[in-house]
Amino acid sequence: MTAAPIHFRDERLMLDPAGAAFWPAKRVLIVADLYFERPRALAARGALPPSDTRATLERLNRLVRLYRPKKVIVLGDSFRGRDATRLSQDDLSRLEAMAREAQFIWITGNQEATPTGMPGMSVAQYREGPFTFRHQAASVLGPREIEISGHFHPKASIEARAKRVSRPCFVTDAARLMMPAFGAYTGGLDVHDAAISRLFPRGLRVFLLGQDQLFSFALEQLGRMAEVA
Repeated sequence: MTAAPIHFRDERLMLDPAGAAFWPAKRVLIVADLYFERPRALAARGALPPSDTRATLERLNRLVRLYRPKKVIVLGDSFRGRDATRLSQDDLSRLEAMAREAQFIWITGNQEATPTGMPGMSVAQYREGPFTFRHQAASVLGPREIEISGHFHPKASIEARAKRVSRPCFVTDAARLMMPAFGAYTGGLDVHDAAISRLFPRGLRVFLLGQDQLFSFALEQLGRMAEVA
C-alpha cells in the first residue's frame, strides 16, 4: 500500500489506504470509529449475518506491525452503543498483545460509555504538539489549533468508467483532518452534506480510499452521492 503525505505547518502525516493516519515524528497511529461488537449486535437483531470484531482487529494489527507506533489514538465510537462494551476473551487478548507494543489512548465517542477493562487510557480528548484529537469536530477551532477527528464516517463518490464509485475518505484543509471510519458496517455521510462541508468554509480536499492507494480530489471535482450506504 502507498500512503499519501499531508502537511500541517511543520508536521507531516501519512494517510494510509486502510483508513488510518500515521504521524512519523512522534510515531503515533490514528484510527477512528472502530465499532467493536457492532456486527454481533446487529446480527442478533437479524440486521446482518453473524460476525465479530476479528477482521477489524487483524487490520489494526497489520498497521501496528507496519508502522511500529509508540501510541495508538482511537478517536471514539470504539463500540456500538452502551450494551456492547465487552470484547470476547480471544479478541481482548489480541488487543492486549498490541497494547504491549504501543500505548493505546481511547477517546470517548458520542455512542458509547467510557470503555472499561481496555488496555491504555481513556480521555474525552487528547492534545499533543499542534494537534487536538477528538471524536467529533468542534464547530470553532482555537487559535492555531489543528484538529483530527472522526464521527461522521465521510464518504465521497466519483464517476469512474461510466459508473459511480462511492468510497470512504479522509477530508482535510489547513486546520482539520476528518478520518474515515475504520470499522465495518459503519455507513457514511456524503462530504457535500452541510454537517461536513460547513466545517471547511474555505474548501476541502478528500482522499478516497482505494485498495492500495489513495485518490485525491477537491470538493468541486466530486459527485454528490444519490444514496449513502
